Amino acid sequence: MTTTPTSSSHLSPAFPGRAPWGTAGKLRAWQEGAMERYVQEQPRDFLAVATPGAGKTTFALTLASWLLHHHVVQQITVVAPTEHLKKQWAEAAARIGIKLDPDYSAGPVSKEYVGVAVTYAGVGVRPMLHRNRVEQRKTLVILDEIHHAGDSKSWGEACLEAFEPATRRLALTGTPFRSDTNPIPFVTYAEGNDGIRRSAADYTYGYGNALADGVVRPVIFLSYSGNMRWRTKAGDEIAARLGEPMTKDAISQAWRTALDPRGEWMPNVLRAADQRLSEVRKGIPDAGGLVIASDQEQARAYAKLIREITGTKATLVLSDDSGASENIDTFSHNEDRWMVAVRMVSEGVDVPRLAVGVYATTISTPLFFAQAVGRFVRSRRRGETASVFLPTVPDLLGHANALELERDHVLDKPKKNGEEDPYAESEKEMDEANKEQDEDTGEQEQFSFEALESEAVFDRVLFDGAEFGMQAHPGSEEEQDYLGIPGLLEPDQVQMLLQKRQAKQIATSRKKPAEDADLLELPAERRPVVSHKELLELRKQLNTLVSAYTHQSGKPHGVIHTELRRVCGGPPSAEATAGQIRQRIDKVREWATRMK
Repeated sequence: MTTTPTSSSHLSPAFPGRAPWGTAGKLRAWQEGAMERYVQEQPRDFLAVATPGAGKTTFALTLASWLLHHHVVQQITVVAPTEHLKKQWAEAAARIGIKLDPDYSAGPVSKEYVGVAVTYAGVGVRPMLHRNRVEQRKTLVILDEIHHAGDSKSWGEACLEAFEPATRRLALTGTPFRSDTNPIPFVTYAEGNDGIRRSAADYTYGYGNALADGVVRPVIFLSYSGNMRWRTKAGDEIAARLGEPMTKDAISQAWRTALDPRGEWMPNVLRAADQRLSEVRKGIPDAGGLVIASDQEQARAYAKLIREITGTKATLVLSDDSGASENIDTFSHNEDRWMVAVRMVSEGVDVPRLAVGVYATTISTPLFFAQAVGRFVRSRRRGETASVFLPTVPDLLGHANALELERDHVLDKPKKNGEEDPYAESEKEMDEANKEQDEDTGEQEQFSFEALESEAVFDRVLFDGAEFGMQAHPGSEEEQDYLGIPGLLEPDQVQMLLQKRQAKQIATSRKKPAEDADLLELPAERRPVVSHKELLELRKQLNTLVSAYTHQSGKPHGVIHTELRRVCGGPPSAEATAGQIRQRIDKVREWATRMK
């Protein structure tokens, strides 16, 4: 986009003094660009999509200050997802002279305030109260993380009812996509050539752009697999290795087994994450770590494990604890090592020193994953990296590899050719993911699910869309090589170091006798993590290509499959791994191209 030198040229001389952090000239380039577009177009509704950590609050308050100064609006209402966030908004606004009441519940607002900060739930309870306020005075409504307005039908309807008369509405989100197809209030949807309606942002600043600008940190994902054993609700004992092709149910059960604090997987991963944190703190002395847990019981158990591993107490943040906000504030300003929390820290909570994370929840939607990772990417100085530890689960590795993709909220599910929308997981499924897993469903079951045994194995590192590393045991020299990557590096230096670490692993592996290998000694790129369904689809794709090549070459199917095995190695297709099948797919395509 072509811009004039700065958006401050549109502002009165008095404006810079009211801008956050000094002057409008100190805004980041994307904030300047978004301001310029707004000032030029003067829209009633404006949707700004900016990656977590990019500075949406600064942009919104700069705009609020401009609208107040130019008498476009007389008051402000900020709507946030949580109690903690509405207080955070009030504090940020106060720093630039905009006083918002974060405790407002009803009646007239004190004259010392220029507006209020409320939650979506609060608006849902009393929409007419807020409608009356915006009808009485010209109001800017800032809808923070607006995708939450689609969380329930009642919240969306309440927002429409309350803020339909508003003079101006500014919608903000770091993740505009939702897992359902509920329309988000005050968001424009444009129909594409495929007939599918998608959200249309007025200004977008994605993770890829922010990474290039040094506004956010690059993320190193460290993935762990291992053998799991559990008892199903039918009473069957099942053993499987995390990361091997499994059905959706088996992946879910193996994942839950890994996260059980009584097994060996979680203590080993927490120990590795703490070692990584120690390395990062050499360059970032106040760096902190966050474990995102599935529920309060597991959060308490993880905090206990951290105490045993590190000898220091972890800050525990539970959503129903009246001191939750205070605990987050305290942790954000001290130099303690670890915080453990359930869902509430996944979104919007600003703790810039968080640099190491453990994703210890079974929620797999792209929305939740992106918001969770967003807690670690806020950059404070050049060269900082974030590290997030994951179980080797296909969905999570897919989200990690797609972190830089920009997505829109899809309102219609694809209907052509039986195509599935990968982000169209229903709200019902989201609810299931958030429930206590063993609650009574009304079915007559003899047993409840029980995690019996788990072990951890370092599996791979994912960085910038590429995968590195061979499997290694916890505590091994090979694992330490990856945990010991410096915390202050430029992205190209991280890439180079990961390549060197992998080359060293491969060289060491070749020197060892084959009988000594108790782990799969192949680099990560040759060990793609897929579900059982995806493996079947790969086999189907190979058979389709072989069939096409049969017609092209005149050779029988069996001859082509035998030749592929001879050239690429490995067992028959029915027993081959996903990596071996992909290798054969590439080879048969190469043969077909040569014959054209």
